[in-house]
Amino acid sequence: MNYLWRSDNADTDEDIMRFLAGDDVVLDRELLPYDIAATTAHAEGLARIGIFNDAELEQVSQALQAIAEDFASGALVLDQRFEDGHSALESWLCERVGDLGARIHTGRSRNDQVLVATRLYLRDALDHLVHLCRLSAETCLQQAGQYRGVPMAGYTHLQRAVVSTVEVWFAGYAEAFIDDAMIARATREWINANPLGTAAGFGVNLDLDREYTTEALGFDRLQLNPAYTQNSRGKFEIQALTALSQALLDVRRLAWDLSLFTTAEFGSVTLPEAYTTGSSIMPNKRNPDVVELLRAACATVDGAITEINSVLSLPGGYHRDLQATKGPTLRAFHRGLAALGLLPALLSEVRFDHDKLREAIEPAMYATDRAIELAAKGVAFRDAYHEVKKSVTDGETRTPEDSIAARISAGAAGNPRLDILQQRLAALK
Repeated sequence: MNYLWRSDNADTDEDIMRFLAGDDVVLDRELLPYDIAATTAHAEGLARIGIFNDAELEQVSQALQAIAEDFASGALVLDQRFEDGHSALESWLCERVGDLGARIHTGRSRNDQVLVATRLYLRDALDHLVHLCRLSAETCLQQAGQYRGVPMAGYTHLQRAVVSTVEVWFAGYAEAFIDDAMIARATREWINANPLGTAAGFGVNLDLDREYTTEALGFDRLQLNPAYTQNSRGKFEIQALTALSQALLDVRRLAWDLSLFTTAEFGSVTLPEAYTTGSSIMPNKRNPDVVELLRAACATVDGAITEINSVLSLPGGYHRDLQATKGPTLRAFHRGLAALGLLPALLSEVRFDHDKLREAIEPAMYATDRAIELAAKGVAFRDAYHEVKKSVTDGETRTPEDSIAARISAGAAGNPRLDILQQRLAALK
């Protein structure tokens, strides 16, 4: 195994080394492109303080570009020969430019090297999260328009409560995903701070041009204090995962709704066949497996947050334990974004059965409307409530459409104001 830190005469136990390396080689395959980008900016920063001259910088930059291309094509493979992606990158660079590659680590620690690569990864992951939340919201609004005014039983405590609409159901999730996109975007802005140049948490005795690397890598600001920068490892990951968890909470609730609505007991929703699977033993079954696994995706993210929180029970400064924050972060984003990626197409193909929806609406569900109508005429609401409760269905002749049309508060079934949600969605673009 290739180690950056081992001297020629050092004796190592390979079992111990494998334990120390953990899954880094596999995990770093995802981070390596970001490491290359950050290393290129670091090389440019070193040239600005005279560590490389212009010709040397050109050699290093071209070599890094070639490594990026070879890694993307599969010509270079990050495998068990290396301790991690950082050691592989330096080794490959030395093979191509000799001593210039050995100088690339000047003023840099693996600590800030992994921090900046992870920060760049999180930034892209959050951009993708914003995009997927926007797509989900957009699909929900399209479906809300398609099902405009279609009656649907509204439930509380899983009991039939009042008349609502499919439009309101879809619009509710549209607004949720708009909020999720806003949270992800705000999180992206907060984490967009440059840790490169803080080294092992104490800075270095070089006048590194940190403002240059901040601009070159597209960061909004410098993460200034090197001690805090080290302590932010895991903290920033938790915040990014929390934004992902917020979106997946809504996915979980939506998936639960669909799971219920597709049962024979509700029978109001049909899923596309591509999103269901057959039973291994019961020929009559089609199971909503995709919806059920969408429900489970949030657990992966919440588990990652808990795992990282447990790792961070540490004093200040760098500790090797922090290596254990990488795996849960990457796994959670991989699973969470994959789940969200399936949602827009699923939502666009879900079909609600108008007849089944209407069958679920019963006269008692107009009771709240009656109580509020009495209150509007001057009866104290609590008196109106008790009066209606005595005979919730007596003389009831109204239709679901009557109930919907009367529900005119902003956002309600008779006044859903999808235009407001469209404006919020447009602002996210």
